[in-house]
Amino acid sequence: MSDTKTITVFGSSDPKPGEPAYDEAHLLGQAIAKAGWVLCNGGYGGTMEAGCRGAAEAGGRTIGVSCAAFGRSGVNQWVQREIHTEDLNSRVNNLIELGDAYVVLPGSTGTLLELAAAWELANKGFLAGKPIFLLGEFWVPVVAVIAKASPRALNHVEPARSVEQLVESLTARFKAS
Repeated sequence: MSDTKTITVFGSSDPKPGEPAYDEAHLLGQAIAKAGWVLCNGGYGGTMEAGCRGAAEAGGRTIGVSCAAFGRSGVNQWVQREIHTEDLNSRVNNLIELGDAYVVLPGSTGTLLELAAAWELANKGFLAGKPIFLLGEFWVPVVAVIAKASPRALNHVEPARSVEQLVESLTARFKAS
């Protein structure tokens, strides 16, 4: 069994090359690969494409979890291993099961679903030792609302202001485990 860590990244399918969100995901993919970790995401466009592209260009490995229910023709060209699921629940479950850690980029309801699923599993103790990082400021208002209802939920998500800070935090967490 390999001790290589897999980082599952949740994010939007909307950003295009040259947009800040795309560029940040590309940088994140490169950083994940350079750290020796595998990048896993939904495998389609936007930040998913950017992350896989960055990781692949840096010599890393990528996994894309696709979903038949979306009716899309296939994953982006930088996905090296595709895991095909039939429905959204299976897709989210696979993304979570594959991850040793999670990074949440800005996104819409799909990203919110992925964050909520991972966060709830962490709250219930099912993801012990698997950190959830929120990259940037996008999710701060959501975290603030949840903190009002359940302050202890904050124990399961960590902010990361930059890709560099995120990689440092992940490296420290993995060394400690």
